[in-house]
Amino acid sequence: MTLEAHVTQGPLTTEAGAPVADNQNSETAGVGGPVLVQDQALLEKLAHFNRERIPERVVHARGAGAYGTFTLTRDVSQWTRAKFLSEVGKQTETFLRFSTVAGNLGAADAVRDPRGFALKFYTEDGNYDLVGNNTPVFFIKDAIKFPDFIHTQKRDPYTGSQEADNVWDFWGLSPESTHQVTWLFGDRGIPASYRHMNGYGSHTYQWNNADGEVFWVKYHFKTDQGIKTLTTSEAAETSGLDPDSHQRDLRQAIERGDFPSWTVQVQIMPAAEAADYRFNPFDLTKVWPREDYPPIEIGKLELNRNPENVFAEVEQSIFSPAHFVPGIGPSPDKMLQGRLFAYGDAHRYRVGINADHLPVNRPHATEARTNSRDGYLYDGRHAGNKNYEPNSFGGPFQTDKPLWQSNTVSGATGNHEAPSHAEDNDFVQAGNLYRKMSDAEKERLIENLAQNIAGVSRDDIAERAINNFRQADGDFGKRLEAAVQAHRA
Repeated sequence: MTLEAHVTQGPLTTEAGAPVADNQNSETAGVGGPVLVQDQALLEKLAHFNRERIPERVVHARGAGAYGTFTLTRDVSQWTRAKFLSEVGKQTETFLRFSTVAGNLGAADAVRDPRGFALKFYTEDGNYDLVGNNTPVFFIKDAIKFPDFIHTQKRDPYTGSQEADNVWDFWGLSPESTHQVTWLFGDRGIPASYRHMNGYGSHTYQWNNADGEVFWVKYHFKTDQGIKTLTTSEAAETSGLDPDSHQRDLRQAIERGDFPSWTVQVQIMPAAEAADYRFNPFDLTKVWPREDYPPIEIGKLELNRNPENVFAEVEQSIFSPAHFVPGIGPSPDKMLQGRLFAYGDAHRYRVGINADHLPVNRPHATEARTNSRDGYLYDGRHAGNKNYEPNSFGGPFQTDKPLWQSNTVSGATGNHEAPSHAEDNDFVQAGNLYRKMSDAEKERLIENLAQNIAGVSRDDIAERAINNFRQADGDFGKRLEAAVQAHRA
């Protein structure tokens, strides 16, 4: 679905449609006199210009997007009743927004930062949003820590700059971040482009089939272009020469017909296996090892159409992990549970209560039927229809069919840590990742970390940071300590 075309030829008009006589000279009191407040074309133009920007996203502000198609290549009905996953060969329109996390709207693309991978499926049962990253894990496992974490990545309230003290103080005091930090400072921390990186749903989600059986699932999007990355020095040069490198690359690839694609895989865990799995399967700081749950190929994602207007379609696009469809639902992942609220709340503040009415956000394969009315930019689409339920005037009605299966819970309410499993540990998977790297990859990882840690102002902050990696792998910690000392000397 494209944006509605508007007439661009003919006389220039005001927003109300009145013709503009002179767009070169403002109206004045005589030649050389002061400008008159009655020049409504001038005042309207300046007022609109002052309001052209909406608040940027607090995180993921810097981004690019494109439309595409998801094609199902495997029957997955044994695991989920989602209609868009119901028939081999079935295609679903999508919109994918890539982004960096910490940078503001004017930041450079080629920086060391996770990349957002937010995918909207325009299904016949409504929009399904899968909000992930280009890493399979994250820095923290509970949403209550998210504002604190992001504060360390953004500008310090006193200095106005990102501060190494803040970054490493938080990471050093949060051992659960060790796995993701190892990913971030490795080779994949700076993708060469959005096309040359993988995407992941990251969280664990629920799939449920027609018989009511429940499965836990993780999504993987493997780039068909191959993984390509930049070194720290290459990224610095690219950022200086072309801050828009990733956005430009994506747009130009689609313009020339070189449509980027990803092979879509899932890992499936029967619900009954979760309780006794060797670590908490809902912990966002951990991956499910492939040997435990081998990835299963289910489809192909291709991007094949650029937005016609970046502001209307990329900046105003909204995604929420709470946008589910029948057959798919949430898991007890505490980070996901927090995001179910936070994403929608951010968009209601940033874009407005009727953001879902915008062409990029509204369902394309079905129609939204709600009793919500009014609010900023409400377009009157409901006309005189009743705005309550139940009603006897033919209004929308509930289906009595939940989108997902319920979970059994027990115990007293309280501020509980997530359940502990036999092999839950903040360092094991970071160590495994380090040991999988080649010698050259290890050298680059240690140098990237050392340069960054060396920027802290206190020895105790540096030591805590190093100690997390030391616990992940003795060689990792030893080499990192020496490298940091060399830089600080």
